[in-house]
Order: sequence, then structure tokens, then C-alpha cells
Amino acid sequence: MRILAIERPVDGVSDDRFTPELLAEEAVRIWGLHQAGTIRELYFREDEAAAVLALECADLDEAGRVLASLPLVEAGLIEFELIPLRAYPGFARLFASETE
Repeated sequence: MRILAIERPVDGVSDDRFTPELLAEEAVRIWGLHQAGTIRELYFREDEAAAVLALECADLDEAGRVLASLPLVEAGLIEFELIPLRAYPGFARLFASETE
């Protein structure tokens, strides 16, 4: 199942808590999840400092566990909104018979 994960800030967290060491740990964990195929795509929003990830997981629970393993999430510095996705069904209209 494809799941969109949008980073949300945690209230009261200051920028100085994002240390170079913690950010390096985050990058290593993200790299491993990307190489494993769990994180399929990773972006940063152009309009604000927030990550947007496309995950491939069995369900929302698995996606939550994967994201909980990220060092920045473990440290309580960020959290994610999870949105389950499905394939666009509208193309079926192109192939529907006239009698349907």
C-alpha cells in the first residue's frame, strides 16, 4: 500500500534541538529505508521546511512503526500525518463500453 507521509512540526520545539549529529543519524536511517524500498520517494516542500515521503507499507500501522524509528521522531522533534493512497480509478472510464 502506498502511503503519503507529511511532516508536521511539534509545538515548542526549537531549531537548536536539531543537532548535526541527530540530523546525520536521521539521514542514515532514511537512506536504509530508501534502499530497502520502504521509502519510495522523499521530498522537501518548497514553501516550508517539511519532508514529504511516499512509503510502501502493508498498512498504516506499519507506516507508523517505520516513521517512529526515525531519530527525529524518536526525539519528539517531528511527527507525520499519514494518508493512505490508492490508484486513480478514473482511467476505467476510457475503456467502459457505451452500454454500461
